[in-house]
Amino acid sequence: MKWVIESSPHLQSPETVPQIMVSVFAALVPAGFWGVFRFGMHSAFVVLTSIAGCVLLEFISQKWVFKTTVRIGDGSAALTGLLMAYCLPPDMPLWQVLVGCFFAIFIAKECFGGLGNNLFNPALIGRAVLLTSFPVTMTRWQIDGVTQASPLGIWKESIGASLPSYGTLFVGGIPGSIGETSKLLLIAGGLFLLARGIISWHVPVSTIGSVFVLSIFFRQDPVFQVLSGGLILGAVYMATDTVTGPLTARGKLIFGFGCGLLTVCIRNLGSFPEGVCYAILIMNMLVPLIDRFTRQRIYGKKT
Repeated sequence: MKWVIESSPHLQSPETVPQIMVSVFAALVPAGFWGVFRFGMHSAFVVLTSIAGCVLLEFISQKWVFKTTVRIGDGSAALTGLLMAYCLPPDMPLWQVLVGCFFAIFIAKECFGGLGNNLFNPALIGRAVLLTSFPVTMTRWQIDGVTQASPLGIWKESIGASLPSYGTLFVGGIPGSIGETSKLLLIAGGLFLLARGIISWHVPVSTIGSVFVLSIFFRQDPVFQVLSGGLILGAVYMATDTVTGPLTARGKLIFGFGCGLLTVCIRNLGSFPEGVCYAILIMNMLVPLIDRFTRQRIYGKKT
């Protein structure tokens, strides 16, 4: 019998990176079809432009800028494009989508060393830059050519319009970003990923649970706060990113609570009605600190 001496990790998953990316992509597809059905064909062009732009920029970055191994086949760039598109308004100009792709892939991912080295979630960096650069476009919601306020916009600005029912919020019959409106389809996709072992329950439950509980302290309707905006999309598909999230179960619970706390604070105390994007990005910065204080004790050493 031969002994093999090598460095960790010693336990490896049969799931490859492309397989994981395909699983997450598949889980998100139904919500995207709903967005196209709800908002029209331009939203489909936004999604396709975002995916194609991210893949192309990753190829250019790896092939000619950084001259590293071209890894577009792992599917991470396509998934980044899909996630960013889901955070955008249905009538977003396509050239602005490409601006978001540049910051998501070239700045937030490849400049940090590519997949596995990025500190921030690339899709959310793209959205954050677009929100800062084009605030009017990013906060305008149109259905059938008619501009309408999102549920969080109605709540934040105290507009006279009535708030939608829980059922309407859950199914997705509301204005909003392309992929965030149907909570039913997003949760179904999340359960699929949970059953596959792609994600764990710690971050989504702690994020959504903290928003629910803390909304009560702010005297807000907790169910409305959970079902409105991009909370479920962010908690299930973005905050659970293995690269930009904590490693331990305890760290994931802390990370999720921080995301929920910051979301509630931004929604209630900030100028924007939505806070999920910035909440996750801020917590991304704290991940090294969370990992440091929640890492497991090495066997044979004192705490």
